[in-house]
Amino acid sequence: QPQLVESGGGLVQAGGSLRLSCAASGRTFSSYAMGWFRQAPGNEREFVAAMHWGDGSTSYADSVKGRFIISRDNAKNTVYLQMNSLRPEDTAVYYCAARRAGAVRTAAREYDVWGQGTQVTVSS
Repeated sequence: QPQLVESGGGLVQAGGSLRLSCAASGRTFSSYAMGWFRQAPGNEREFVAAMHWGDGSTSYADSVKGRFIISRDNAKNTVYLQMNSLRPEDTAVYYCAARRAGAVRTAAREYDVWGQGTQVTVSS
């Protein structure tokens, strides 16, 4: 059974940085698309960034372009989300997700496996 475990969340001041990690296990993810989503209280889960594990193609939400970077470490079977220039509106629970079909997608319903989430809080 594939599993995803996020880590790296926390409290940071506006303008600061955090790096989230998503450790993948239980199968080979080289053909998967990996996504990061976030959900703030009262809001729907929204797309943040995604990457195809195999070819490295990426996609970003407009709200994070130029500030967040998604990357992977094949040896560690881990996907990262480097978040820079954080803003209070980035506060949310961040989830890692995997999509078996492989192509990068931005809709949460397209993803098959989810982690438990990690809280990111940005203070003003």
